[in-house]
Amino acid sequence: MCCFYLKPFQSNNTIPFFLSAGASSVVVGHPLDTVKTRLQAGKNYKNTLHCILSIYRKETAMGFFKGMSFPLASITVYNSVVFGFFSNIQRLINKYRHGDERRPCSMLDLTVASMLTGLVSVGLGAPVDLVKIRLQMQTQTVLAENLHLAGHVPSGTNIPLRSMDIPSRRLYRGPVHCISSILQTEGLQGLYRGAGAMVLRDVPGYALYFIPYAIFCELLTPDASSGPHPCSIWLAGGLAGSISWVTATPADVVKSRMQADAQVQRKYRGILHCIVHSYKTEGAQAGSRQ
Repeated sequence: MCCFYLKPFQSNNTIPFFLSAGASSVVVGHPLDTVKTRLQAGKNYKNTLHCILSIYRKETAMGFFKGMSFPLASITVYNSVVFGFFSNIQRLINKYRHGDERRPCSMLDLTVASMLTGLVSVGLGAPVDLVKIRLQMQTQTVLAENLHLAGHVPSGTNIPLRSMDIPSRRLYRGPVHCISSILQTEGLQGLYRGAGAMVLRDVPGYALYFIPYAIFCELLTPDASSGPHPCSIWLAGGLAGSISWVTATPADVVKSRMQADAQVQRKYRGILHCIVHSYKTEGAQAGSRQ
C-alpha cells in the first residue's frame, strides 16, 4: 500500500501570514457575509443584488457591517488557536505513529489532523458565529400581512388587504448584551445553538481545505528545502477555499438558520427539522442559498 506524503503545515511564513490576514479578511469579507446570512436565513430577497439594495436602502452602508465587532475582536485568538492546534496535532500524530514529529505527514495523517482541527474550530467559533448572525439578522423588517384596521374601517367595507414593513424591535444593543441575553434566557447551551450543523460543515470542510492547501503549496514550491512563498500561500488558500466551500454550503445554510432562530420566535426544533422544513418549503435549492 503506497502513501502520498505532504510537507507539514508548519512553515515559519504560513501561520504569521494567516494571523496578520485575519483582521483584514473580517473587514473585507463581512459585508458579503452579511448578504450571505440574509439570503440564507432571511426572507423576501429575490436574489443577491436585491438583497444588497434592500440592506443599503433600509439600513445605509452601515447595515453591511452589523455584527462585525465580535468576530473582529476574536479573530486573532481564533486563528492562533486553530492554526496552532493544526500544526501541533500534526507533530503529535507523527511522533505517535512514526516516532519522528518532523516527518512529513501522509494523506491519512493530514486528514485526521484536519478533522480534529475542525472540531476545535467549532468549540471556539460557534458562539462567535451565533452572536454575529443574531446581530446581522435583527435589523431586518418584519412583514405584517392582512393588517386589519379595526375601528377605522366601516363594517362590511371591502378594502384590499396589503402588506407593510414594520421596523423590528432591536433585541440586542451589541455583542456583550447579546451574549448576556442568551445566557439569561437559554443558558450556556444557547451560545452553541447550531453547533451540530457547524460540525457537519467544519469537520469535512477543514479536511477539504487543508488537504488541497497542502497539495497546492507543494506544487507551487519548487524548492523543497524552503517554505512556501506568501504569494503561493495566498493562491493555494484561495483555491483550497473554493473547493471546501462547495461542500460546506448546505451545512452552512442549516447552521445560519439554526443560529438566527432566536428563542422568542423559534421555528426549528433541531437540525433534522430544519433540513426537512427547508427542503419542503424551498426544495433542493435551499442548500445552495448564499
